[in-house]
Amino acid sequence: MNRPIILGIVGDSAAGKTTLTKGIAQVLGPEDVTVICTDDYHRYDRKQRAEIGITAIHPDCNYLDIMQQHLFQLRNGLPILKPVYNHTTGDLDAPEYIKPGKFVIVEGLLGYSTRKARECYDVKVYLAPPESLRAKWKVKRDTQKRGYTEEQVLSQLKQREPDSENFIRPQRQWSDIVISFYPPDDDSEQNNGHLNVRLVLRPTIPHPDFTQIINGNGSSMSAIRLDLDRDMSKPVDVLEVDGHATLEQVNRLEQVICSDMPYLKNVCDRESNPDLGKVAGTTGESIQSYPLALTQLLITYHMLKATQTSQEGLQVKV
Repeated sequence: MNRPIILGIVGDSAAGKTTLTKGIAQVLGPEDVTVICTDDYHRYDRKQRAEIGITAIHPDCNYLDIMQQHLFQLRNGLPILKPVYNHTTGDLDAPEYIKPGKFVIVEGLLGYSTRKARECYDVKVYLAPPESLRAKWKVKRDTQKRGYTEEQVLSQLKQREPDSENFIRPQRQWSDIVISFYPPDDDSEQNNGHLNVRLVLRPTIPHPDFTQIINGNGSSMSAIRLDLDRDMSKPVDVLEVDGHATLEQVNRLEQVICSDMPYLKNVCDRESNPDLGKVAGTTGESIQSYPLALTQLLITYHMLKATQTSQEGLQVKV
């Protein structure tokens, strides 16, 4: 029996984890995907946290031992009884029975915080938008969906900052891909949500060979750039895609990703997948984001590659 393939998506609060998770699940096929949120493993409810004086992102506020135990069970195809944290009420609700699908996406704040947990993932992604943009996203989400005032959200951001620096951001080092969506010229309002993306590609997993496309087109591909850089003192490739990149430019990159994976050729067909790269604009309407579409495809590529590797390993054992 093939084991589930597990994708980790880690980042600070309102970094875009849920949006990315939903998009990738749609590409892989919702019927084949189980989504787990590690924020459900909070040890205390909202009232208790306020009384104790601890933030939700502090490791001591979470059952990390149970989280990593559940990840191990999921990786082996076993069901779990997952706790549930209610973000609307701040209460700990009744646990739910979860059986892993063909793919498992694990998103949350502290998913890479222990070595045993990290060993359970096939692909590890870290989301790192600029802090100014994340603050805007958090204010918008928490005021519209969680009943907070803007002042409360900004106060919470300030209170959480030491724990973000000490416990959330260091997890970046364990990721295979670091994703940073950012506004052109730091002006997201004027660009109606058409964000650029910066993808840090670590050599911990084999990425598609983009050099043939990038290096062979010079200035004509200025909206898409591939460079060598260092991230947290380690050498990496960095792929940047501007929000104003043309469909023709994006298609050439998508062909590199899709040509090595037959299943992805169907995903790349925009008529069959009109929701690929769709995101809400600043005025509320749905817009097409080519940087988001490429990001979704790249992560899906790695999920399918991991499936191939797992099947090949199973055949060798047999």
